[in-house]
Parts: sequence; C-alpha cells; structure tokens
Amino acid sequence: MHVLGIESSCDETGVALVETVDDGLPRLAAHALHSQIAMHQAYGGVVPELASRDHIRRVLPLTEAVFEEAGRRLSDVDVVAYTRGPGLAGALLVGAGVACALGAALDKPVLGVHHLEGHLLSPFLSADPPEFPFVALLVSGGHTQLMRVDGIGRYALLGETIDDAAGEAFDKSAKLMGLPYPGGPWLAKLAEQGDAEAFKLPRPLLHSGNLDFSFAGLKTAVLTQAKKLGDQLEARKPDLAASTQAAIVEVLLKKSLAAIEQTGLDRFVVAGGVGANRVLRQQLDAACARRGVRVHYPELHLCTDNGAMIAMAAAMRLQAGVQAPTGHYAFDVRPRWPLASPPDA
Repeated sequence: MHVLGIESSCDETGVALVETVDDGLPRLAAHALHSQIAMHQAYGGVVPELASRDHIRRVLPLTEAVFEEAGRRLSDVDVVAYTRGPGLAGALLVGAGVACALGAALDKPVLGVHHLEGHLLSPFLSADPPEFPFVALLVSGGHTQLMRVDGIGRYALLGETIDDAAGEAFDKSAKLMGLPYPGGPWLAKLAEQGDAEAFKLPRPLLHSGNLDFSFAGLKTAVLTQAKKLGDQLEARKPDLAASTQAAIVEVLLKKSLAAIEQTGLDRFVVAGGVGANRVLRQQLDAACARRGVRVHYPELHLCTDNGAMIAMAAAMRLQAGVQAPTGHYAFDVRPRWPLASPPDA
C-alpha cells in the first residue's frame, strides 16, 4: 500500500510517500518540504494569508518531486492523507482541498489526519522506532503535552500547558531579546555562548504536584530582566538566552520524569520542533539512562512539520484498523482539535 501525505497546517508545506508491506512497519519512500521562514521573517511571525497562498504555490511541485524521487507514479497511490487539524484554517484548507481533489481524480480514498498524532508517531520513521506503550512529550509549536500512548488511537492526556507552550516561550523570549524569527533556534544557538545560571528565572508549576505546564510567567520574567539590563542587554544576551533555555528545559525534564514515574513505563518519546533542542535531548538522555528508560526521537530533519509524519500516521491507522479512509470528497478542517477526540469528531 502506498500512502501520499500532505501537510499544510502552518508555515511548512510537506509532501511524502510512505509504503507498507504486509504487517511490517511502514517505511518512508520519499518526502519533500518547503519552509516559509524567509517569507515570514519580514513580519516577525507567520502571516496566515501569505502562508495559505504559498502552500498553493508549493504543494503540486513538491508532490511531483516526491514521485520522481520515489520512482513511483500517481497511479500507484492507494490512499491520499492530509492534515485536517489543528492549525491555521486557511492553510489547512489548501492541503485538504488538494488531497481530496487528487483522491477524486484518481478514484482513491482520502484520510484526514490529526497534526499532533503525526508528530506523536514520527519517531516510528527513525532508525530506532519505539514500541507501545510509552510516555510521550509533545512539544510542537503551540502545544506542550504529556501523553500516555498505549497504541494507535489510544492516547491519554497526562498534562498540558495552561497558557504559553514551550515553543512559544522560546520564540517570544527570543523576540524580546531582538533575535530574528523564528526565535527558538536562534535563542538555543546563542545560549551556547552564555551562562545558564547567570539569571534566576522562574520555573512555573515545577512543584505543582501535577503534570501541567505554564510558560507565560517565564516570558514576563525575561521581559522584566531585559528591561533591567537596559544598555547592557546586548552584552548579556547570551547569558539571558542560556538562563531562559535552562528554565524551559528544567520544567520539561522534571515533568517528563514525573510522568514516567507516575505511569511506571520504561519507554519515552519526544516529538515536535522543540524536541530537536540539543540541551533538552542531552538532559533527557542522561536522566532516563539512570532510570533504565529508553528515549526515542524523530530524526532531526523530521522534528518540524512535514508530510512524512502525516503519511506515516495515516498508514499506521489503516494498518491497525482503527480508521478507514473515505471515498467521499467533501471536506472540512479542524483548526482546534483535541488529540483525544475521535477521528470523525
């Protein structure tokens, strides 16, 4: 079976082809990705209308590139999958519209996929895929969640952010420091030159006794500290970046370890863009190794939004028999869509 996946939830256009053989784990045949970072940098953030228009321009050329790389033809496709939500409504509609049009033209079924489920299952594309059950830390864009994952479609929410997500804390703090968009990777790079103990920044909800997160207060503390520094900010920026990163990573680390202890599981998955953070990976690897817990990540180039994770999630859902594709080509999208909701909700 060949599953074509299309991702267009925000500012990356991704297309991929995944192949399944018998009951084995689906494998990635080819994928192509275009990032809109350069286009949005002038505005300091994603402009939804521009994002949607750029998806329209990119999706078909990327699809052609995927089939050329895979040595396959459109007629080889068995199912067309697309990101149904959550995400920007206009951007989601581009991917959904193209996917359903392709499905109708090929007389093939289509399948709407949850964006976060794509991230959650993306480590199965790696050279070291996990096994069920496991605890997962989803740190993707505007989402920070801890989940217990017992199988495909069997997800229990353990904790989530009550305001800003970890990725937003990185990006907003970086913007306060005058770093370019997207700020998170710039902040992490600058932090390599700084002292993580230079400033005592808050660790919100670190001792709350539950597995929820909150990062809005940290962003406010960074703003306050930046104002205090005044003219010294430029010279102390590496220290402030390192201290900010240390605060975010400590909260993610401690909450993750608490989730592992609470569930008693010995496998842990990290997925989403923040999962590429080097300091977070180092500290999680070390802490989990001391506890005999295996940690799994997506490949670095698949941490951000991409079509491969959408095609993979669709293939695994079909393989597990938890969802059937549809031959009806009317579509809608779900800009807000809790992961625990049923696929047809």
